[in-house]
Amino acid sequence: MWKWCVLLSLLWAQGRDTLVVIETPKGVMRLQLYRQTPQHRANFFKLAQQGFFDGTTFHRVIPGFVIQGGDPNSKDSDPANDGMGGPGYTIPAEIRPELKHTRGAVGAARLGDAVNPSRASSGSQFYIVVAEKGTPFLDGSYTVFGKVLEGIAVADSLAQVPRDTRDRPLMDMPMKVRLEVVKVKRLRKRYGDAYQP
Repeated sequence: MWKWCVLLSLLWAQGRDTLVVIETPKGVMRLQLYRQTPQHRANFFKLAQQGFFDGTTFHRVIPGFVIQGGDPNSKDSDPANDGMGGPGYTIPAEIRPELKHTRGAVGAARLGDAVNPSRASSGSQFYIVVAEKGTPFLDGSYTVFGKVLEGIAVADSLAQVPRDTRDRPLMDMPMKVRLEVVKVKRLRKRYGDAYQP
């Protein structure tokens, strides 16, 4: 993962930053990942570059709360194991008090405190907050490592699809994830204060 940290630092020194682009059946989202959470950021970029997320689904959608995805188990034919998979490792918590669960926040899923008192994050599963007023009750308990810069309406649409009693969409909502290197100057012009270098 340190190689990704070095690469990202080099890009930043050249006046460029990297966005995450998530393509879904409902449209495209662009995410900014925070430098304050370097391990989560570098890990997500590494997995995206490897194509790890491609074909995984948003396997849990709850209107007015969150959409969750990134589980490799969601690629198989057994919906009962969705939400239990990952890349085989966790990431140490990087919970920062200034990074809140506002609308559009990107957070790392994890096992509960009873079996995970250190609050280590899943190596791949993530969620996007769609609640209009955010989910402040999650602050301090989960790592927030990014935010949606563009396409929050796409997340809203995903949250509204028909679902079963486990909040799994009745029809798969697969994603394709890629990275997009953009000049910081352009990001500031396009997103204004929403983009935080």
